[in-house]
Amino acid sequence: MLDASSHTACNRTSSDTPNSAPTTALAALEARFQQDLAWLELPAKPWVPPKIVNGRAVLDVAVIGGGQAGMAAAASLLHLGIDAVIYDQSPAGFEGPWATTARMETLRSPKKLTGPALGFAALTFRAWFEAQFGLQAWEALDKIPRLQWMDYLRWYRKVLALDIRNDHRIDAILPRADGVVELHIGAPAGRSVVLARRVVLATGRDGLGGAYLPPLAQNLPQAWWAHSCDDMDYGKLAGKRVGVIGAGASAMDSAATALEAGAERVDLLIRRAQFPRINKGKGAGNPGLTNGHVDLPDEWKWRIRHYINVQQTPPPSGSVQRVAKFANARFLFGAAIDKVDVVDDSLRVTTPRGLFEFDFLIFSTGFRIDWSARPEFAAIAPHIRNWRARYMPPIGDEDMELSDSPDLGAAFEFQQKHPGGLPGLERVHCFCYPAALAHGTVSGDIPALSDGARRLAQGIASLLYCEDVGMHYKNIQAYAEPELAGDEWTPSEPTERERQGASR
Repeated sequence: MLDASSHTACNRTSSDTPNSAPTTALAALEARFQQDLAWLELPAKPWVPPKIVNGRAVLDVAVIGGGQAGMAAAASLLHLGIDAVIYDQSPAGFEGPWATTARMETLRSPKKLTGPALGFAALTFRAWFEAQFGLQAWEALDKIPRLQWMDYLRWYRKVLALDIRNDHRIDAILPRADGVVELHIGAPAGRSVVLARRVVLATGRDGLGGAYLPPLAQNLPQAWWAHSCDDMDYGKLAGKRVGVIGAGASAMDSAATALEAGAERVDLLIRRAQFPRINKGKGAGNPGLTNGHVDLPDEWKWRIRHYINVQQTPPPSGSVQRVAKFANARFLFGAAIDKVDVVDDSLRVTTPRGLFEFDFLIFSTGFRIDWSARPEFAAIAPHIRNWRARYMPPIGDEDMELSDSPDLGAAFEFQQKHPGGLPGLERVHCFCYPAALAHGTVSGDIPALSDGARRLAQGIASLLYCEDVGMHYKNIQAYAEPELAGDEWTPSEPTERERQGASR
């Protein structure tokens, strides 16, 4: 269960004394946003024909996951007149990792990125921040504090009036041949079954699996180790010798959190000879790639994503400094793990750099697509076509993450490995990180999240309309609201000369 503790991460300046002004300004911002919607005639009027199956009402779209991607997707659908209900397993206000398992002090994304704002200036983090703390505080802000970003997302949910059902866990996703997807849901009120025409998986970084663990971790007693994404009390590491395996952002965050919790020593065991210095993913970000990646030939999609994977993303400078300020922290490069043994009351880790003893290990080794880790996907997993079945990379460019990635359609929909193997699978849409090879990084990361959400919503709108085009055509034929009453003009007669001219 997620940790439901909450903190405030609002950095006030000395001049920011509490008063009613921030509340008034925020209320004004919310009113402006509602005015923007009214001027743009949003949301559109509902147009999807109601569907009843076996006496049960069917949702237009069910979104699984109420974090920033799920909310942006649902809001985009609602603006197009498509009803969307979000289901999230976390308590209200704790969707996503920000107030639970994330341990960075600030976001690495530049503060000016508009994220899930969907093109509305009044819905940006900056607008929300300035309404409460002013322009001077905004200009003084370096990076967005992690918990403040969570506060912004809570506000985002409120002003968009999104229908999020918290404490709802999806136990099974069952596509059916009759035009619906059946969801089995567990909630405090009991178990239920919901039918939806379309289902969107907005399940985050580990959206189709879970943490990646090297094989050597499989035989270690669970009490001796954790993955950096685990919900763990770092206070239990006080006074202990801790080894952190990895060199990414999560490795730095885990190491720093352990040090701040009073660990006796923290060693970062890093396979590479040095940190990568350049964030190639940041260099790739521009509107051309955001909109063009999906239309690239397969070889270019693979080439770009594989190159970024190989180059790796450096940890943020601030995160490295957060660790380096501790005298009892060590960065050990070239220390790939050969084996780990439990000897007496410690772990002995063998590396090319030497033999190290620890009381606890933290694996910061990323994520992978692992259907077995997500029992709710059991019915669909064997039928999903992946890139391994679509594309064979050149020798030397093999990439397990990319090969395992799902081969998605234009609306992020899964495709069947064998046509007819699971009718209805294409009604499930993958709007989480594993969509990156097919669509680019538009399905979770902050920079292009709005672009991805709009692409998803527009694609689903097209699919829903095409399914019912016969009914929509009948509605066009039955439409009978006159624009002319018939009394706006008086019929005129031609002159005698005009009539005679016509008879010659």
